[in-house]
Amino acid sequence: LLGAALLVFLLLRLVPGDVCVLRMTGGAGYVDPKAIALCRSELGLDRSYVVQFLTFIWDFVRFDFGKSMWTGRPITEEVGLRFELSLQIAIMATITAIMLAIPPGTISAVKQNTWIDYVVRGFSIAGIAMPSFWLGILIILGLLITTKSVFGSPWMPPIKYVPIWVDPLYNLSMTIFPALATGYRYSAVATRMTRSALLEVLREDYVRTARAKGLVQKLIIRRHALRNALLPVVTIIGIEFAFLMGGLVVTEQVFNLNGLGKLFVASVSNHDYTMTQALVMLVVTVFVVTNFVVDIIYAWLGPRIRYK
Repeated sequence: LLGAALLVFLLLRLVPGDVCVLRMTGGAGYVDPKAIALCRSELGLDRSYVVQFLTFIWDFVRFDFGKSMWTGRPITEEVGLRFELSLQIAIMATITAIMLAIPPGTISAVKQNTWIDYVVRGFSIAGIAMPSFWLGILIILGLLITTKSVFGSPWMPPIKYVPIWVDPLYNLSMTIFPALATGYRYSAVATRMTRSALLEVLREDYVRTARAKGLVQKLIIRRHALRNALLPVVTIIGIEFAFLMGGLVVTEQVFNLNGLGKLFVASVSNHDYTMTQALVMLVVTVFVVTNFVVDIIYAWLGPRIRYK
């Protein structure tokens, strides 16, 4: 967290541009240097980099993200609704990826070199080759064509976000399609990893011993092989979940979602240091927590792994 804070702080100040000039002129025209100096003084940009960095760290420790340099609104308000939307889509996409990855990957490994194996591998290769935003465009076109032919008028997912506990049907009609588009894309990698890891485990000596003892094939797969094979798969799913929190810029644009990715681009374009720093630290914190949870899942899946 400290390394990420130092890196984002230095990189933002190396980027050419000034938020005060951009806010007053829109990037063009003349502004009185005294007005710019007053703006920089109000935002604290006239202080030394050391003081600015220490203030940034101290505010982060106290969970005080301050106000946006561009809008003047509290960052917690700006991020709050967008974080809720991005978190829901990330969770739904992760669940979709797990459902589309682990069962087919397991069947593909068990039925190696059969037509089922070829179908699953083709399905996963298509997911790797197909960008999620392009799949999202296909989903939208498919909805427009099918609803127009069936109901006589085209239907599009709603734009205004409503929390799932307020109106579940409205919320799911908005989030299910981007979750499917991104979930299928990321399930493809997990499917191939599940297949390759399970094939490797099935060749281990303890699996041969279990077969020699006469254990049922389903029991061998579920209790002995799959739990050990899932360790690299859990790693991939955890990393992808953390990435989904702030890395769906194009997909959010396709489905017109106002999530963290869209806010990321806007804050960087506006040279909004406080907003960008808060977003980066939020995503880094999600990565840290996700990796910690993955490490705990390791100990639950692998009986040989114990943390002392």
